Amino acid sequence: RPYDAPLAAPVALRALPDPEKLNFNALSERLRQANPQIFVEQARVISAEKSRDLVYKNRYPDFTVGISAMQRQNAVNEWGVMLELNIPIQRDVLRAQERESEAMLSAALSRQQAATNQALADLSENLSALEAARQTEHLMTYSLMPQADLTWRAALAGYENGKADFATLLDAQRQTRQARLSQLKAQVEAQLRLAEIE
Repeated sequence: RPYDAPLAAPVALRALPDPEKLNFNALSERLRQANPQIFVEQARVISAEKSRDLVYKNRYPDFTVGISAMQRQNAVNEWGVMLELNIPIQRDVLRAQERESEAMLSAALSRQQAATNQALADLSENLSALEAARQTEHLMTYSLMPQADLTWRAALAGYENGKADFATLLDAQRQTRQARLSQLKAQVEAQLRLAEIE
């Protein structure tokens, strides 16, 4: 779709899923398996674990063995053998590096847990706000809108009979429109929260 293509005319808001489908436990499990922020922190934990393992391998001596051929003109005349031994003597430096690698791993694990907790908190907040918006819409649709409509009809009948003034009729119509606006706001809030959950 081209970026400047006109948007389709809105017809209606999509239906909200049943509350049973928005189970926190099932959604939190899906979040742990598919959230990119959590994947980033898991990769950092794996990186810290590998770094720690490499630091612990520095405790042991390193051996290097090499074989080289000495060539003169067109023939190999001599062979050379090299043996190198690297012994870790500076134990204080090694211990400091080990403590640092453990601290880096601990920090990575803490960041992973913090990212998971933040994602779960956002999910919980969005689920609660979705349910609140759903209840607000239900209240507006089945309680306040019918009351506002009855008030408007009564004001209209009173105005037609000369028992109510025009300001009362305007106020009743304003209440009807305010109830409809509140209903629409609740529907939009529910759709926004559903998009955040997705």
